[in-house]
Amino acid sequence: MLRKVALLSVFACWTLGASAQQTRHFTFHYEFTVRNIAPGVPVRVWIPLARSDEFQIVRVISTSGDLPLKKTQEKEYGNWMLYASTAKATRPEYKFSADYDVVRREHLSSQATVKAVALSARERQRFLEADKLVPITGLPADLAVKETANAATDEEKARAIYDYVLSNMRYDKSGTGWGHGDTLYACSAKKGNCTDFHSLFISMARSQHIPARFEIGFPLPADKSSAEIAGYHCWAEFYVKQRGWVPVDISEAWKHQEKRDYFFGAHDDNRVQFTVGRDLTLNPPQAGAPLNYFVYPYVEVEGKEYINVANSFSFRDVNNAATTQISTGVRGGAQPAAHHNGIVNP
Repeated sequence: MLRKVALLSVFACWTLGASAQQTRHFTFHYEFTVRNIAPGVPVRVWIPLARSDEFQIVRVISTSGDLPLKKTQEKEYGNWMLYASTAKATRPEYKFSADYDVVRREHLSSQATVKAVALSARERQRFLEADKLVPITGLPADLAVKETANAATDEEKARAIYDYVLSNMRYDKSGTGWGHGDTLYACSAKKGNCTDFHSLFISMARSQHIPARFEIGFPLPADKSSAEIAGYHCWAEFYVKQRGWVPVDISEAWKHQEKRDYFFGAHDDNRVQFTVGRDLTLNPPQAGAPLNYFVYPYVEVEGKEYINVANSFSFRDVNNAATTQISTGVRGGAQPAAHHNGIVNP
């Protein structure tokens, strides 16, 4: 009872603070099948879990799988996941799913809404370090020096970097090489998807001693109340002492040029976040290399990455009211997730 009261109190404060911001309430379905498994081989499965934070309330409605599921958390970023394994496969396919109830709040970083949060020494160090495909020296550092030459503050530097990426990159998923979040590919090809846009931004920002982090989840179409989701979406944040973490979404700004100023300092509510960070070691640790990013299920068979996995993702606005905004700012007619009897995760 005390936990329920506490959760309702937290939600009441969250809603009060979000009253001026757009909020979207929806269910999200995450499903996949590991296919064509040879009999008797060892199988391990890791599934990313969405979690609640300052900008989303997540309730796990249900999880299911053909193997027992265990909830775990990796240490570096605090991402949650489900883990399943068998020493000897007994069937050719293994199916898993998770269903969520989510209230996503628009993330605005203006002087009126910002709440600065101090970084720990460990956080600062990690979000200034290079990742495997996100270098902080060489070409991206040279570009950052050039593009920020007239900037006086870290926020001005971040804006100059944002403008450079937006003006010089093209959202284009043709050919090969895109989608890995490879900064050097982005520098040379000057095209790619959201991972490539934001990797270049993060490399350049970190090279200027501005902490920056990578976040990934799924997009929700603004003009639909329910739909299949074809794939992930990612975005970034940078840190300045006076304002805390400031959101950017450069690939969305490229698609919607009229919102180029909005997406420097905002993430809209048409998304759900699953994990943070790059070069991830899961829990328990995978046999393979650190994961470039973690939004799809990761599977190992006989100690090696296994890619014969069929994914399916979909969402539905609560009460199918994607374009209706009621007085609380929540799109959808039902009460938000924290008013249910289920557990808010985590």
